[in-house]
Amino acid sequence: MISVPVHNQQGQATGEVYQFDPAELADRISKQLLHDAVVMYQANLRLGTFKTKSRAEVAGSSKKMFKQKGTGNARMGQKRSPVRVGGGHCFAKRPRDFHYRLPRKALQTATRMALLSKFQDNEVVVLDSLAFDAPKTKLVANLLKTLGLTGQSCLFAIEKHDPQVWKSARNIPRVSVSPAAGVNAYSLLLRKRLVVTKAALDALRTRSYTAVADTEATAS
Repeated sequence: MISVPVHNQQGQATGEVYQFDPAELADRISKQLLHDAVVMYQANLRLGTFKTKSRAEVAGSSKKMFKQKGTGNARMGQKRSPVRVGGGHCFAKRPRDFHYRLPRKALQTATRMALLSKFQDNEVVVLDSLAFDAPKTKLVANLLKTLGLTGQSCLFAIEKHDPQVWKSARNIPRVSVSPAAGVNAYSLLLRKRLVVTKAALDALRTRSYTAVADTEATAS
């Protein structure tokens, strides 16, 4: 059983403890699966818009630089040759799509494993709630200071998208905010610490429990 103390949004302990069975998330942690998931998410972030010119695309005449024989020099072709300065590339780069997808159930499992690893490494802070009346960066900065997380990379996981919370945290370096539905293995492993509300953690556990039940039903 995993037990984590609950804090309020000022960073003070409330005396409440959040408990759940780690088997709801995963029975083990596969480093290979986590690696594969992170590589996929990073590959999908690549634009692939690079392009270089081949010898057929650079400006210049196709005429030989000078006659082939009788000069005493080595033979030389056109000025667009790859061996000359300003010439085209032998194997010119072309725009490329790096996007690919792992199986949906593999990504769901990777997310559960990444979340479990955060709890096993004591890198999770649970809040009873997180809501602001107006965007104010100082509120998030004071919360991080009280929790002793100043200067560390953090992911704030909340139940639903909240513009006030997002605007309050966006100017702090290495701090990001994500609704529970948008949390994945890459976003969890990208940040060192996870600050999650009880409602968001309930949503993540419900999503994980549903995914495990679907997997068991398929296997049977």
